[in-house]
Amino acid sequence: MSTGKVVSTGKRDAADVRRLLLDEAARVLAEQGPAALSARRLVKEVGASTMAVYTHFGSMPGLVREVMREGFERFRARAQGLERGTDPVAELAGLCRIYQEFARAESDVYAVMFGGSALAGFELSDDDRRMGTFMMRFPRDAILRCVGTGRFRADADPDLLVRQLFGSMHGIAQLTRAGYIMGDHTPDEVLAGTLRDFAVAAGDSPDAAAASVAAGLSPRP
Repeated sequence: MSTGKVVSTGKRDAADVRRLLLDEAARVLAEQGPAALSARRLVKEVGASTMAVYTHFGSMPGLVREVMREGFERFRARAQGLERGTDPVAELAGLCRIYQEFARAESDVYAVMFGGSALAGFELSDDDRRMGTFMMRFPRDAILRCVGTGRFRADADPDLLVRQLFGSMHGIAQLTRAGYIMGDHTPDEVLAGTLRDFAVAAGDSPDAAAASVAAGLSPRP
């Protein structure tokens, strides 16, 4: 993500300009709020013409919508890169690790994705909300495999479980961003404990849950 003024390095192609506008818009919205966002400010930081905003996005609300959708695409790319192994609980933990990594690495975009409906005149549509809930597809599939392999109870409700998990992941991400997870336990330790308790409540044994969560949260090369 951009952390300051973007220095122009000469002629850039349209894809580069579009990406820079998205990143800069996300940074301004996350750091200073919608009142600070304007087409003139964005193009000054990026080194493009004002027309670039309207050429690529149609309007300022259209730009905010694309920031949000770009975030979901970036998350999907990360989630699709996770290899599916033979341990679905470890896979589920791995997806939650990716969620937290995404929220930290793409903190500006993440803030816009879940920042409400008052951004530069932007309002969420039903399609936008469906795109947001699409993030649950990956952990829901893993939960179904947990049920199918007997790790979770046969009567477990995947739709309810994935919504509970999504709420927990979003809460941890938001609290971590705001610096509220302090004291004796780090955000990663809170994440691990949450996932172990989640798996056990869904029907897994404590020992199996602990081993799988540890495997899923282990740093990847």
